[in-house]
Amino acid sequence: MAGTSLLALIDDIASVLDDVAVMTKVAAKKTSGVLGDDLALNAEQVSGVKAERELPVVWAVAKGSFRNKLILVPAALIISAFIPWLIIPLLMVGGAYLCFEGFEKLAHKFLHSRHEDDAHKAELHAALANPEVDLVALEKDKIKGAIRTDFILSGEIIVIALGVVAGKAFGTQAAVLSGIAILMTVGVYGIVAAIVKLDDAGFYLAAKDNGFQRALGRGLLAFAPWLMKALSVIGTAAMFMVGGGILTHGIPGAHDLIHHAAEAVHALPAVGGVLAAITPTLLDLVAGVIAGALVLVVVKLIGGVIGKFKR
Repeated sequence: MAGTSLLALIDDIASVLDDVAVMTKVAAKKTSGVLGDDLALNAEQVSGVKAERELPVVWAVAKGSFRNKLILVPAALIISAFIPWLIIPLLMVGGAYLCFEGFEKLAHKFLHSRHEDDAHKAELHAALANPEVDLVALEKDKIKGAIRTDFILSGEIIVIALGVVAGKAFGTQAAVLSGIAILMTVGVYGIVAAIVKLDDAGFYLAAKDNGFQRALGRGLLAFAPWLMKALSVIGTAAMFMVGGGILTHGIPGAHDLIHHAAEAVHALPAVGGVLAAITPTLLDLVAGVIAGALVLVVVKLIGGVIGKFKR
């Protein structure tokens, strides 16, 4: 009997671990949109820091990210245990915020002139070159800003992951959310560290005598700026797809319309199968862009009204 009980216990544990593995995989897939933007944002946050201080800054932000998740994961578990009806509204708010953030990036060139961006970069470079500027204070400001950004993005990640495991046993929820928190933090800041040191690796190899190493170094130096741009573009597109997907699943009837649209294009000869596969993603992206535009308009209107009252 004891042996049977032990086997049953092992089977239960294996079942739970299997559920956790599957749920973590699904949650990781759904949070990949935030992850892509997280990479770009954090890599940009630490840019401008002196080379020898880049990794310490990344490590400081990573520690802040872990602290953020020590707050967010228990808060998410409490919500799931006591007010589970709040999960869907939080997901919808998170999805709308993702779309808003993505559209704000697209609208940035219209809301801010190129001159303003160039002036900000020139000011930062001048501060780094000026020996009288308190670089420690500047560095601390960058770290605080990056940690604040991380808190928002981490909140989105945890809420999306919570939506995946909603209704599951408390242990499964805790394991999945903890796993996602650790995986995303280690993954994001490990990759950010590699990105910010990519140019240093390029300079190091470019100075070598070996022809192959020099060519590789020059290639890395040329590749690094394109990588940053690609991360930003991919991250923004993923935000629209993930945010739009959350909204279309939450709005009654929207998901059914997308499903019917995919079925309709599937009947087309030759390309029907391919179009049916990508139609839901494309429609989620379009929905995300529209939602982001609407939220941005509302935010700007509210900001304008608040600004008038402050005068």
